[in-house]
Amino acid sequence: MTMNAEILANVIRGNNVESVHAGHLAVVDGEGNTVLVKGDPSVATYFRSAAKPFQFIPNLTSGAADAFGFDEREVALAVASHSGEDMHVEVAASMLAKAGFSESDLRCGAHFPFDSATSARMKRASEEPTQLHNNCSGKHAAMLAFAKHIGSGTDEYESPENRIQGRILRCLKDFAETEDISLGTDGCAAPNFCLPVAAMAKSFANLVNPARFPEITQSACKRIVAAMTEYPELIGGSTRLDTTLMRAGNGSLISKVGADGVWACGIVPSEKYPSGLGIALKIADGDDMRGRPVVAVAILKKLCILEADAMPDLSPMPIKNRRGDTVGRIEAVEL
Repeated sequence: MTMNAEILANVIRGNNVESVHAGHLAVVDGEGNTVLVKGDPSVATYFRSAAKPFQFIPNLTSGAADAFGFDEREVALAVASHSGEDMHVEVAASMLAKAGFSESDLRCGAHFPFDSATSARMKRASEEPTQLHNNCSGKHAAMLAFAKHIGSGTDEYESPENRIQGRILRCLKDFAETEDISLGTDGCAAPNFCLPVAAMAKSFANLVNPARFPEITQSACKRIVAAMTEYPELIGGSTRLDTTLMRAGNGSLISKVGADGVWACGIVPSEKYPSGLGIALKIADGDDMRGRPVVAVAILKKLCILEADAMPDLSPMPIKNRRGDTVGRIEAVEL
């Protein structure tokens, strides 16, 4: 992972570089042309939660979402890595109820919400988290509905042997334009996908510009993109990167983080980018909180998606001491 990685962000304390974040970056347009590269985009790594749109496309094309009456908020949560706030839990519960399931049917495991305020409130009240608080509960509720709709068995819907997982893998291969995908197990127990960073970028370019696919697949992509841009607060949460970036982009982009320093983004077709763009970033040390947001914002500024002076709290990111004094910064290198 570190071989051929390029430094993408410097951590500066005072006037000195204290540490660095290196990684790999690929930006491609909808016609397959390379727009920007850093590091080695042929490096393969896990897509993690950035794969969620492709884990939901087969649900839509099968008719499952419509059969159970999923609305656009539920479509958004199906592709989300949410913060476990009340709004997220309510939508996940609604998805399960519509498909005839309960929280106990999920197989993603429970964890305290990513949202610090919600987590602190629950701990003060001695309230234990449920699987609905899991950041992947929307994805898992959608998988349960998909399995039920096509009759593939719901007891082990997350198993790689389940037919829905085979359809998901085929979908991702088609969008990433590669057969070179191996499987691992994600943090939520569902299969996850190891593929080249460049292929990740291609998948998001195809997601925002799906003209090469059949009409039913194009419609599924358009529905996902529309739900993500309409309900960015459901994709992440009150303080999460995906939500912040999509709000700042004002409908021009979809953003999807993945664990261990992964970020993918689709720039919808526009006058500047007629065929759209796909972006994939992997921070080699797996950092999610410092290198990833700083570099993500810098990429969007480089591509003129965000204004040069946009989001100064994220890029460059201030470093503060225990008193709250600003003592340094984290800034992206020139891309």
